[in-house]
Amino acid sequence: MLQSYEAIFDQGTIRWLGDKPQVETARVIVTMLAPMDSTQPKTRHKASARIAGQGKIIGDLLEPVIPASDWTVLG
Repeated sequence: MLQSYEAIFDQGTIRWLGDKPQVETARVIVTMLAPMDSTQPKTRHKASARIAGQGKIIGDLLEPVIPASDWTVLG
């Protein structure tokens, strides 16, 4: 059975990005993706400038608007 694990290979070492395999010895097939450009951070999605300043804060930021006892999913 094949299982996939995501890792970064950097100068001869493997850094696991998630769960690492729970085995001592295994035969592996390695597929290399395009080289990573470490000088540029990942691009992040940006909100449209047209919605700047349109948001409103409703209620307290630190406390919920309704009491926790009213939430049926918590109990």
